[in-house]
Amino acid sequence: MTTLHKKPSLPATYGGAAWLPRTKSLAEELTAQKYWHHCGTSTEWGKLREIILHWPGEELNFSEPPDHQLMLARPDLATLRHQTESLVTLYQKEGVTVHLSDLSEQPPPNFLFQRDLFWATPQGVILGRPAALQRAGEEPFMAQVLADLKIPVIYHPHGQATFEGADALWLDPTTVLVGSGVRTNPEGVRQLRWLLESMGVTLLEVNLPQGGQHLLGVVNFADADLAVVHGGRVTSQLTGLLRERGIETLILEPDPELTDGLGMNFVTLAPRRVLMPTGCPEIKKHYRQAGIEVVEAEVGEYLKAAGGPACLTGILLRENFQ
Repeated sequence: MTTLHKKPSLPATYGGAAWLPRTKSLAEELTAQKYWHHCGTSTEWGKLREIILHWPGEELNFSEPPDHQLMLARPDLATLRHQTESLVTLYQKEGVTVHLSDLSEQPPPNFLFQRDLFWATPQGVILGRPAALQRAGEEPFMAQVLADLKIPVIYHPHGQATFEGADALWLDPTTVLVGSGVRTNPEGVRQLRWLLESMGVTLLEVNLPQGGQHLLGVVNFADADLAVVHGGRVTSQLTGLLRERGIETLILEPDPELTDGLGMNFVTLAPRRVLMPTGCPEIKKHYRQAGIEVVEAEVGEYLKAAGGPACLTGILLRENFQ
């Protein structure tokens, strides 16, 4: 009589019976919120739900001339903190969850501007790699903040690539505009295109004119079919692209409200509802005439540091993204 011996199962670590396969995609895991904090967006206009702001620290009491820190003037720290507190209150009134960065060490001064340091996709965030030497080293601080919130970082530009989040804007859930210029270089664009293609997203490169910072300073979306553009910086390439997509453009001509007051440096809170700087009454009037509701924030100390509401706000989550 032949005795049959049952072949012993492999240990689970080698794929045996106790091995549990991971079947959900990262996007599904984000939605389930079991391992990760829910985050992501594929629009610039969906209802804003979660953001990151940096609480200004002693790093703003730097000794160098402001220009050496990429700033226009020296912000007053006490006033800046008061403006940050007011921004938190405004956002919370709009139903937005605000995460304030809590760091044990002082980051570089421009860490104030969170928008540049990461960019959200439906599958997690892409960490920025700022182009200026003054901002080198901000990435580990941003990575720490994101890790503490359990936000997955799915990519970090490497090699000679530079990328700043304010150069990337969702045109629709399957198309992204990326500005190529002094802040995001061609290698950064190439790496971003490769990554987005793996998500089924098309990248459209926009060559930025000299004298600007980011794509966000050239075009900003108030809704899926309404873009605000800087009349002194917008290119025929970009206006043609928007026209082809059936997107209405509100053109703002260069004046002190636009160039000094950063009147188009707004954060879209919901379709046709924006948070913009105070002190821009004419631009505010143009917005209202275009059917845009306006919430104003005092950000004078941020303006000294060369940024406005859109620059200082890191977008984590919007509603109704795909």
